[in-house]
Amino acid sequence: QVQLVESGGGLVQAGGSLTLSCAASGSVFSINTMTWYRQAPGKQRELVATIAKGGNRNYGDSVKGRFTISRDNAKNTVALQMNDLAPEDTAVYICNAQGPYQGTVVNYWGQGTQVTVAS
Repeated sequence: QVQLVESGGGLVQAGGSLTLSCAASGSVFSINTMTWYRQAPGKQRELVATIAKGGNRNYGDSVKGRFTISRDNAKNTVALQMNDLAPEDTAVYICNAQGPYQGTVVNYWGQGTQVTVAS
């Protein structure tokens, strides 16, 4: 089992910055990809940023140029640096980890952390 615990959410003013962290523990497989998603009430879950074990990164269109994802493979942690935040960024941010386990690909999910951006 893999447990993911997010931290760093909160209330921030528009234009401000916030950094989220996700720590993975208890892994039973090698985590390959770690991803931040977000979901606002009544909206579909949206890809925010993803980072592969080798360091390749991809970002959702709405956050490109503002957010940066990074990871520490030794610690199995991933961080999301969020700059120039806007009210549209308000959502529950959810950490995801993906990797092989017994011939299949397994996804693990954190509990989510609320980010609220006030104008």
